[in-house]
Amino acid sequence: MPGHPVQVWWADLADAHAGLLALLDPVERRRYEATVDRSGRGRFLVGCALSRLVLGELLGLPPADVPLRRVCPRCGGPHGKVRLALPPSGPPSERPGFDFSVAHSGAVIGVAVCATGRVGLDVEEADVGLDVDSAARVALADSELAALYGRPAAERKPAFLRTWTRKEAVLKALGVGLGAPLRGLELSAPEQPPAVLAWPEQLARLEQPDARPDMSLTDLLVDEVHPAAVAVAGAGADGAVGATEAPGGVRITVRDGSAALAAYVRGAIVADVTPGP
Repeated sequence: MPGHPVQVWWADLADAHAGLLALLDPVERRRYEATVDRSGRGRFLVGCALSRLVLGELLGLPPADVPLRRVCPRCGGPHGKVRLALPPSGPPSERPGFDFSVAHSGAVIGVAVCATGRVGLDVEEADVGLDVDSAARVALADSELAALYGRPAAERKPAFLRTWTRKEAVLKALGVGLGAPLRGLELSAPEQPPAVLAWPEQLARLEQPDARPDMSLTDLLVDEVHPAAVAVAGAGADGAVGATEAPGGVRITVRDGSAALAAYVRGAIVADVTPGP
């Protein structure tokens, strides 16, 4: 089957159990402890733990041993996009090349993993207060803005959020932040198959001069109030229809992250209370 295979694991803020703290490395533990907001602390814990569990399963490593690294491209601090930092071993063709992306909004936390390209995941909460007018002026191209205001007022917020999730997924796949020129990134209309119609010059240069980055996009819906999107950048991003039967060129397999986290916690508790020989 053509297209990029991507696993997407969904979990919940309620999965933030103290038993997951053992999975954090020292840098992550300091960031966790420095986060004042309780919900933010929980989302960070769930995202880190789920990433390690998923990647550990794919790599055949204990989850606590999965090497993750965050480096901000602007300041060098430990808060950039998290990446897998396996030491080089063997020829490049034989090295595991998994890329992954973490996203959260409200009580939903997701991790997307792909072995055939750079992946970006975004999820947003639709039932929270949002100043669509202000956000749209910053994020939408002129043509997108005109199309948004051509819709009835009740349709504008869901249409904007669908476009926003697509754009942020694209930027995450390319490894750039929201400082990128969003208004220069033009996408297809929300009700149309997701596709990039125009690139800002700065993003096109990230791949190679005078070329558009190869990009596949797929829309997701976590539940009634959380639209999401997955983007994959890399050779072969050909727009094929995937396992979700949704247009966009990404074959999605949705997995239960909450169950994986609960199983780890149960196992850790059993190991802790089982008497030794």
